[in-house]
Amino acid sequence: MADIKALAKINLTLEVLAERPDGFHEIRSVIQTIDLCDTLRFRSNRQLRFSYDDLRFRSERQLSFICDNPDFIVEESLVSKAAAMLQEASGSAEGATIEIKKRIPMVAGLGGDSSDAAAVLSGLNKLWKLRLSPLELLELASRLGSDVPFFLYGGTVLVEGRGEKLKALPPLPRRWVVLLVPPFSRVKGKTTKLYAGLKPGHYTDGQITEKMVKALHDKRGFKPSLLFNTFENVAFDLFPKLKIYRDHFIKLGAYNVHLAGSGPALFAVLDDKFQAENLYARCQLQGLECYLAETL
Repeated sequence: MADIKALAKINLTLEVLAERPDGFHEIRSVIQTIDLCDTLRFRSNRQLRFSYDDLRFRSERQLSFICDNPDFIVEESLVSKAAAMLQEASGSAEGATIEIKKRIPMVAGLGGDSSDAAAVLSGLNKLWKLRLSPLELLELASRLGSDVPFFLYGGTVLVEGRGEKLKALPPLPRRWVVLLVPPFSRVKGKTTKLYAGLKPGHYTDGQITEKMVKALHDKRGFKPSLLFNTFENVAFDLFPKLKIYRDHFIKLGAYNVHLAGSGPALFAVLDDKFQAENLYARCQLQGLECYLAETL
């Protein structure tokens, strides 16, 4: 039995450079893990079944998933795809019970499902003693989704290509993050719609991200004014009430508020813990769904 924490993320920058010939988009992004996390527990799953065909017991190895969030649908999640892909790629006949304790808001742009999928790859690799290398896991992760490879590493990472090219960066100096999650209904195909809404004028050349990279190498060069997310050009059309929540967040004391990934979660990065706690408390008093996290 083993427990693995699946961390959430924020995009410090998210640039889209161009549409690729394969239909995906070329991105350049600095992604940062935060300590808001789901927890996945892995246990071996072997059950004895009696076979009337040959009058003997057989050991069956199955995959089963248990989640404490009733809105979680395993068939729609990357976790089931990750487990099935690992079984197929390794030829393993082992089974497992995977318990998921959800704390990361679902479909909010914080990477919860991708992080859980990466945790499944790592957890089952250990549970089943497959000894797949980091590169082999990375190849599987890239087939699952653009954010999944990042979560195999975490920390502060430069992500390029369609998300499969990773380069570790100097860690972001300790910061506190206040997240606000508007109570919007799920938008099916949200990320695809955001990409489709981008116009050529929204594409950038990667220099915004390069400034962030240089600031991180400078250690003391990071400033919230360097944050950038090109999806903010189109997200307020997809989520018409998002501006109301952003403006309210700012009135409560947040500044340099940005969209988390594909949203609709919003975040503010603060370098003072006391200020972050006060902002978080004010959001709570307003009855808003909010979270206080720390960069890792």
